[in-house]
Amino acid sequence: MGSPDFAVPILESLASNFSVVGVVTQPDRPAGRGHHLTPPPVKVTAAQLELPVIQPERLRQPDAMDQLRRWEPELIVVAAFGQILRPDVLELPKFGCLNIHASLLPRWRGAAPVPAAILNGDDETGVSLMLMDAGVDTGALISQKSTPILPKETAGSLLQRLSFLGAELLLEALPAYLQGNLPPVPQDHSRATLAPMLAKKDGFLDFSLSAVELVRRVRAFNPWPGTYTYWNGAILKVHRASSSAISQLSGSQVPGTHVIQDGFPAIITAEGILVLEEVQPANKKTIPGKDFLQGARNWGQAHHDSR
Repeated sequence: MGSPDFAVPILESLASNFSVVGVVTQPDRPAGRGHHLTPPPVKVTAAQLELPVIQPERLRQPDAMDQLRRWEPELIVVAAFGQILRPDVLELPKFGCLNIHASLLPRWRGAAPVPAAILNGDDETGVSLMLMDAGVDTGALISQKSTPILPKETAGSLLQRLSFLGAELLLEALPAYLQGNLPPVPQDHSRATLAPMLAKKDGFLDFSLSAVELVRRVRAFNPWPGTYTYWNGAILKVHRASSSAISQLSGSQVPGTHVIQDGFPAIITAEGILVLEEVQPANKKTIPGKDFLQGARNWGQAHHDSR
């Protein structure tokens, strides 16, 4: 059971090492500018592997449960599926339902563990394999693998790395788990932290924060929900940024003031300067910050549009 790109390497690894009797994924959804119905990446991969697929809007639908029972799975592996599993699903397979979660549980339970790890300046993250229970990411741990978070890594690039790490972890741990040699260990719930779902509004850059914090936001919210500020009354998306200490600047140093730093557009923050390395003006393509300045001649004289 899985839906986005994160789940694809996990399905591929399972299919090449075990008998996968069926795949459950989310329904096709409208996507892109044309809002064309688009299948989840897991459905595309399942078709290539010639595996049967169902796409219930809700798993509790009778026909979905009937199909699950007909498949008679001994084990269900879940990776970024997007639906809560009810007790009748959790209890169906002999070996339970195992979830691959993109954090070192109990840290960062919830929908957005990868952005949360970057946002909070964690040095490392990883993947956890757990036996699912009725809670959200509260099940007993079977195995974990950690990896450092690289200095310029975005949530998108880190999630991709973790998907392959998750596939590795699963293949390493499953044989021992199925033989009863890797018993699940309860999580220490007192150490749990939560990573709730992100919203579009989370991407607004608040210059009363420090430049270091804002750089982390730019990385954590790339690709979604993205980060943005305003320029000439329109949204200016910020795809890549770095921080710089304030130096040799004349005039106003009020947070939100536009300045030029080493040939890049930059903005004064509560502490340090946010240097915009890659931006996307409204209805235009993504361009390097230096190229953006060519067409934004009055950047250094304009104050931040702080709506």
